[in-house]
Formats: sequence, structure tokens, C-alpha cells
Amino acid sequence: MALNIEKATPQNTVVSDAGPANAHLYNGANLGRTLTTETQPAFPIYHRRLGNPAPLGLWSFASTTLLLSLVNVSARNVTVPNIVVGMALGVGGLCQLLAGMWEFAAGNTFGATAFSSYGGFWLSFACIYLPDLGILDAYSGAAASQIPNAVGMYLMCWFIVTFLLFLGTFRASVALSAVFFFLFITFILLAAGEFTGEAAVHKAGGAFGIVTALVAYYTGAAGLYSPDTSYFILPIGDLPKLRD
Repeated sequence: MALNIEKATPQNTVVSDAGPANAHLYNGANLGRTLTTETQPAFPIYHRRLGNPAPLGLWSFASTTLLLSLVNVSARNVTVPNIVVGMALGVGGLCQLLAGMWEFAAGNTFGATAFSSYGGFWLSFACIYLPDLGILDAYSGAAASQIPNAVGMYLMCWFIVTFLLFLGTFRASVALSAVFFFLFITFILLAAGEFTGEAAVHKAGGAFGIVTALVAYYTGAAGLYSPDTSYFILPIGDLPKLRD
């Protein structure tokens, strides 16, 4: 049966079979097809039930991680981490949390758990440096010596979360596995730097954080540059799946 475009779509639209499997028209007909409007050729509009939230989550994570890691390695002689607070609240926190909720809606339990968890991490990290919450003030006076150990324990908790998530990437891709591999090394080095007080170990954690951020940028770009939107795609190294 021929598709009646005049009734199903607005003027200057094209329906193609090249779209992803979950693309569809607003009226629910012609599942598997992509509707694009040509009134703005440079900005095609793809009508889907839900887009891919992974690039948003990965780039939000990467940007915030990169900024903090640059502080951790004392880039440009910046050593005070408060510049990260705004990024941690708005990008690493809010944007990642939103990406995680959208991953739940998309049926991706791993992505939802990872993005929501690290969204919570960045929100909690920002809270440490918000003076109105009094978290650092609670360690003033005689308790000041407890701060390194307290921060170290905080980072160890996230090392455990990251390691458990890393184990869940073995059937995904090399790129995604690399993000979590470098991230759990970053956390354990930063924790060790807090426990030992060794500046070199802390800087090593910052260096691994920079690598983590760059890999996350690449992985997010690989999800964004799809055949629908780009003339090229980025390889991610698909890992072999177990056979039934």
C-alpha cells in the first residue's frame, strides 16, 4: 500500500527507510522510517520517540572530569578546585542525571545506572565546596587533619562503583571499557594521594583523569556521529558477544 504523505506529514517533508529501527512518524505509522523536514536543509529534524542520551552523558562527564583533572595536575598553576563547582552542578551533575533518566526510558539499565551515579557524584562533589552546607567547616580546628582521610574514603567508594561498572562493559566496546578502566585507576590514585599525602600520586591521578576525559569525549562523539547525521563514523572496537 502506498504511503499517503499529504495526510501524514507537513509540507516539504520526506519519508525514507534509512532511519534507525526506532524512528517513526508521529501518528505511529510506518515504523522504521525517518521523517525529515526540508524547510531548513542544514538542520534536518528527525522525529523519534527517544534520541540517544549517551553522547550528552559522556560529554558532560568528560568536560567536568577534564576541568577537575587539569586542576589536579596544577595546569596554569591553578590548584584551587572551586572553579569546578559550577561545572559539577550544571554539567557533570544535572546533565548527566538527565541523561541517566533518559537511559532508563530507553531501556538501557547500564547507561542509566552509570550516568545517574556519576551525576550524583558530581552533585555531591560540588556540595563539599558549597560554604552554606558547612561540610568542610565541620572539619575545622582539631578535626582538620581528618580531611585527607575523609576525602580518601569518599574517593574509594567511587572507585568501587567504577570498578563494578567496568566489569559490565566487557560485552560492549573497547572505547566504553577504556573509559571505565582509566576512571577506576584515576579514583584509586586520587584516593592514594589523599591517604599518603604524596603530591606526585595526586598529580598522577589528575593525569589519568585527563586521559579518561579524552576517551569519554571520543566515545561520546562515536555515538553522536551516526550515519544519519555525519559523513563519517568513529570506530569503537565492538567486543565479541557470548553465544547461547
